[in-house]
Amino acid sequence: MDDPLSSNDVNVTGTLQLLIACRDAKVRRVVYASSSSVYGDDPTLPKVEGLRPCPISPYAATKLMGEYYCQIYTRLYGVEAVSLRYFNVFGPRQSPESKYAAVVPRFLAAAMRDEPLEIHGDGHQSRDFTFIENVVAANVLAMRVPQAAGKVFNVACGSRCSVLDVATAIGKSLRRSVRLEHQPARAGDVRDTQADISQARAILGYEPRVDFEEGMRRTCEYFVAHFADGKATGGQVAQGT
Repeated sequence: MDDPLSSNDVNVTGTLQLLIACRDAKVRRVVYASSSSVYGDDPTLPKVEGLRPCPISPYAATKLMGEYYCQIYTRLYGVEAVSLRYFNVFGPRQSPESKYAAVVPRFLAAAMRDEPLEIHGDGHQSRDFTFIENVVAANVLAMRVPQAAGKVFNVACGSRCSVLDVATAIGKSLRRSVRLEHQPARAGDVRDTQADISQARAILGYEPRVDFEEGMRRTCEYFVAHFADGKATGGQVAQGT
């Protein structure tokens, strides 16, 4: 929101440069990391790939433009590009350090420091939280399935949980009470997301392997083992999506 020009340079120009390089090197297939944010604030649930995109943030607009370039390079230049619209990915190794960090690692770090969990809005906004193992499986399938070229797929679980549900799950996993601190809603945030994953099932053979509860359990276990007072202990922790 603060620097849309840099977002465009990285996400749009960067994607285009990659596609040009892949065309010139005769790379057969590219899997592009898109985002559920391209749907914007359309209230229709669940989100199907055929919905008219309606981005409401610079980030979402850049992700949609990347999809369009992927489709153009598939049609005109023979680069088999597949776009995957990720829905709120979480899991082990996701960094809580950035101010743009995803809600799960940020909440976990705060809870382990016994700090209040900062919630923007009323906390009833919901997301289709998707464990990283599901996303990896979708990427592998997108690389291999011939019929996927030039298409767009939702990658999620097909269900949704509220931000308050995340806070509750963290408290349960850590076996401690968590404090909540409500802040004003953020500009550019959508109220609810939930994916229709029938197209990914039908064409990719995708099936989410890990549901929200199991994913939260694994993620909390990782944070307990690798973080002390909400900070990484030893080694590098990768930034999540």
